[in-house]
Amino acid sequence: SPSLPSRSPLFLSLSFLFSVSVSFFVSHSFLCLIPFFPSLSLFISLSLSLSSRQIHIFESSDPKFGVRPDGSLYAQREVANLSEPIQFMVTARGSKDTHIWETTVKLALAGHTLPPPINQKRAQRQKRAQRQKRAQRQNHKRVITFPRRHQRGSSTNGLRRQKRDWVIPPINVPENSRGPFPQMLVRIRSDQDKEIEIRYSITGAGADQPPSDVYIIDPVTGKMSVTKPLDREDRASYHLRAHAVDVNGNQMEPPIDLYIYVIDMNDNRPEFKNQVYNGSVPEGSKPGTSVMRVTAFDADDSTMPNGLVHYRILNQSPHIPIPNMFTINGATGEISTIAAGLDREKVSQYTLIVQATDMEGSLSFGLSNTATALITVTDVNDNPPEFDTKTFLGEVPENAVGVVVANLTVRDRDQPHTPNWNAVYRIVGGDSMGHFTIRTDEITNDGRVTVVKPVDYERNGAFMLTVVVSNQAHLASGIPSSLSSTAGVTISVLDVNEAPVFPSNPKMIRFEEGVPADTTLTIFAALDPDRFIQQTVRYSKLSDPGNWLRINRTNGQITTTAILDRESPYVKNNVYEATFLAVDNGSPPATGTGTLQIYLIDVNDNVPVLVPKEAQLCERSRPSSRINITASDADSEPNAGPYVFELPSFPPSVRRNWTISRLNGEYAQLRLRIPYLEAGVYRVPIMVSDSGNPPLTNRSMIRVKVCPCDEHGDCTAVGAVASASLGTGAIIAILICIIILLSMVLLFVVWMKRREKERQTKPLLIDPEDDVRDNILKYDEEGGGEEDQDYDLSQLQQPETLDHMMSKPAGVRRVDERPIIPESQYPVRPTLPHPGDIGDFIIDGLRAADNDPTAPPYDSLLVFDYEGSGSTAGSVSSLDSSSSGEQDYDYLNDWGPRFKKLADLYGGGEED
Repeated sequence: SPSLPSRSPLFLSLSFLFSVSVSFFVSHSFLCLIPFFPSLSLFISLSLSLSSRQIHIFESSDPKFGVRPDGSLYAQREVANLSEPIQFMVTARGSKDTHIWETTVKLALAGHTLPPPINQKRAQRQKRAQRQKRAQRQNHKRVITFPRRHQRGSSTNGLRRQKRDWVIPPINVPENSRGPFPQMLVRIRSDQDKEIEIRYSITGAGADQPPSDVYIIDPVTGKMSVTKPLDREDRASYHLRAHAVDVNGNQMEPPIDLYIYVIDMNDNRPEFKNQVYNGSVPEGSKPGTSVMRVTAFDADDSTMPNGLVHYRILNQSPHIPIPNMFTINGATGEISTIAAGLDREKVSQYTLIVQATDMEGSLSFGLSNTATALITVTDVNDNPPEFDTKTFLGEVPENAVGVVVANLTVRDRDQPHTPNWNAVYRIVGGDSMGHFTIRTDEITNDGRVTVVKPVDYERNGAFMLTVVVSNQAHLASGIPSSLSSTAGVTISVLDVNEAPVFPSNPKMIRFEEGVPADTTLTIFAALDPDRFIQQTVRYSKLSDPGNWLRINRTNGQITTTAILDRESPYVKNNVYEATFLAVDNGSPPATGTGTLQIYLIDVNDNVPVLVPKEAQLCERSRPSSRINITASDADSEPNAGPYVFELPSFPPSVRRNWTISRLNGEYAQLRLRIPYLEAGVYRVPIMVSDSGNPPLTNRSMIRVKVCPCDEHGDCTAVGAVASASLGTGAIIAILICIIILLSMVLLFVVWMKRREKERQTKPLLIDPEDDVRDNILKYDEEGGGEEDQDYDLSQLQQPETLDHMMSKPAGVRRVDERPIIPESQYPVRPTLPHPGDIGDFIIDGLRAADNDPTAPPYDSLLVFDYEGSGSTAGSVSSLDSSSSGEQDYDYLNDWGPRFKKLADLYGGGEED
């Protein structure tokens, strides 16, 4: 082994077999048949060689055999008995390194029958059993002795034997041993123990290193023992070193390496990685289709039967269509189908109980464990959709859009809400114009026939559609499409009252502007689409911004009611637009809308206007003192520009002071003709003519402020004030305004005096031009003066007796509470009085109120100004409402419309 030292002074005192196979050799072991001789001295030639390496030293572990440098094997001493095959180890060492390679050689007698061949697994089981028995025997027999190094003399062929190291075979200890402990494994001894006293010890992991005290050795006898049961799954091997020293601690022998291997026992069950495995397989899969793999692990030695796991299926549920639909690979755990007939529509999931057993599946000696495998049968599109019926019916009102007219139902046994189940509908016949489409309901999978283009009852009263349904996913190979995937849909069109339709909408007509009123423009008539029903259409106007048009109610003739003006704000881009309605007499009536557009051709009917209206100019003529002017015209080309600008001949001062020059067809320049013009404001008339046929000319005024200017040509502040001074005409206008204002104030004063005089003449009557709500009535002040401080407080006190009150002199009574006397009876008005009785009724009511001492206010403090003799207002008692004399009520006619009813009743009008 490469891990062993190149020279080790070890040898075995027992003749037990040991073999190690190394991958560097061409063959791991050699089996030779040799004849039997009492003294074997023949050479046996073996092809012992290393690939790509030159070997100088071959050594045999059996002293009876040797190997030459060319690889020839020979016997060094007599071989007494070859009744059983001999096995020994040959080691090799390179010349340039210290690595050691090993192989095993087996020798058997020629002519002897070899043991019958057995399979590898059985051989491993037998070898394992033999090894365990041998290890148990060796625990009491094995003695490891420190060898002595020696050299052999030259052989007959002159070869000199090289020094060699023994390879100590490992010590095998079964795990889980029951003891008793400590349990002896091997004895270490030195051949010098007969001469001196030797002390033995061991070092390494398991002895003096963790895990400590697993192995111990008797320092005197050299017996090495194990102190407790070993667990191969915890630690499979130990590497110790044995030491021999004298009592003084001097090393008597070189240390030897001890390799202890723990022999595996079947003490662990297979464990599945998962307790439940999930797999899937498409329905209709062929036999042999892989489904899933289950895996179990055994902690025992995987190179031995203890750790070799075998799988089997214990149960399948359900047993449809047969109990054994699946099989499992005993070595790998691969589950696959073994029979055909998987149908998701019948069985969607299978449950398998899988067992894993070690000892290569031996039910007698192996340990087992189980897991569950859930196999889902996935859906494939092996069922085409089928209509529930071959014919469907529906109806649709004409001109309707977006309406569902029929519902198509299908059935599909594939898995719902998957591409294998989702239906796709197509119209393959009966709808050449594309009036209908079919949308799929995502929940129910139904097909909804929907109108996407209006249908006309007068053109087509019914539709016969041919519909085909399929799935989103293609059908599986070998599955024919069903005849039930095609159906017919009959759709009846319902007649409705359709609105009249204007053939040309909008309708455009062209006229020159200025068309006079009552001019017939066109006939804007509508057609009734209901050809099978005789209906009458009536027209009306819906929108006419300028109120320029009217329409004949019966025939739709359009005439004008005003002059059409292109420059009107109602005209946009030369087009005047009006909207009209056409209503039939159906049930219910239907209304159609039409738009009439009148394109107005421009005529030259607007004069050009000068722009700008005001300008500013320096009082001294300079090259930069110029005013650019142009014109605007409400007309359009060719009735607008180019314009012609010129100064009028009257008054003569215009052309004497000013001059105008044309820049182009749109602009001209106005400037001073004279070198100096006094500062002020000047109104300069300019004649502007357009390019119409005939052209129109307008005399426009431009207001020019002439002012002193600085060196930059800008008006100075003084100049601006001077130019803004008022002229004579302005001063005269201001004086006239002042005179008018004073006259208005004088007239107002005279009018107020007249009103005051009339109020004194008729104090109780309201002036006919007066409005009661607009007057502030000022009465005399009551209280607060010196004369008001002296008054009799006894008048405010409660009278003690009624007699005292009744005997009080005539005047104003102050009553603090309601008099305790019978209340007066007011006249009762009839329910429906005659108009002539109104006057009598009012007079009776006034008379009763005057004589009623209990009339309000009876519970309040009444304070009046003095109204006795000498008062300008007179006495209250002078208002004698009980007078029976005739009174003139004609003044009620002057009080306005609010009193017109009273004036009719009591005035001088004629009686009924």
